[in-house]
Amino acid sequence: MTAAYPEQARDRDAWILARRGPRNAVDPRRPYAFHIEQELSEDRRIVNVATVFLTNRECPWRCLMCDLWKNTLERTVPLGAIPEQIDFALSRLSPAEQVKLYNSGSFFDRAAIPMEDHAAIAERVRGFERVIVESHPALINERITGFRNLLQGQLEVAMGLETADAKTLSRLNKRMTIEQFATAADFLRSNQIALRAFVLVKLPFQTDAEALRWSKRSVEFAFDCGATAVSLIPTRFGNGSLEALASQNQFSPPTLELFETAIEEALGLQRGRVFADLWDLEKFSRCPTCFPQRLARLRRINLEQRTEPPVSCDHCGGARVSSR
Repeated sequence: MTAAYPEQARDRDAWILARRGPRNAVDPRRPYAFHIEQELSEDRRIVNVATVFLTNRECPWRCLMCDLWKNTLERTVPLGAIPEQIDFALSRLSPAEQVKLYNSGSFFDRAAIPMEDHAAIAERVRGFERVIVESHPALINERITGFRNLLQGQLEVAMGLETADAKTLSRLNKRMTIEQFATAADFLRSNQIALRAFVLVKLPFQTDAEALRWSKRSVEFAFDCGATAVSLIPTRFGNGSLEALASQNQFSPPTLELFETAIEEALGLQRGRVFADLWDLEKFSRCPTCFPQRLARLRRINLEQRTEPPVSCDHCGGARVSSR
């Protein structure tokens, strides 16, 4: 029988690590992925964004729902490796107005991205109007203003709020409170650094109705903290821990219908840009007949920031889930 998820925070790292599979083979001098995507900018233009997934040392936090460790290293990359990765990606991508440097953790984690490389990184992204990096709120401090000062464009930091449900957040092993998120957001705002927030739809320990209620409240909270954009991400299998919780009836992934409803309710707040994370979205669909149309609909919603009538399907009916 699978051991229960520990109630004590001190025991959670070991429980999560014990359920992991193998890492993917990655090269410290090559990004593990890169592509161009389109996004609606803060000033309501559709812009091209060069998204580079940097290879680096694993994040020190062992979050219950995270599978990003699969494409990380066990050691810090050599000096110069991150600028080399950026060069590799940008030389193979078409022109873009903005750039995302995502690194499966925190850009301001010295063990992941050496601070000595910040100037070289800033030089590589000099032509972009906005540079978006990600970070755990615990690493938001005076040090990041040095990187901001190296840039020509606007710095934006993406932080994982995950949920404003304090009880569930405390069980995710993220070692963060909503108050700490708000403090980090206030620091960014006071230093003219833009904020993007990540919110997960249907975390462990939540029913469908609770998931919808808390995704909406979490989006509200993120905008209250000054976020200019919120990305909603469906919580997915793949890290071993969530499969273990599913075997104990403590987790099930959101359906595509639930995720669509969460997006629509968040957009209905009319507080700012709301994006649906579309990566690997087919895993959440139960109907191959209507999935292509539903994916296309969510892409349009991301770019236009307005809802559309739901896709009708004779095969599945496309039932909605209520948060009430």
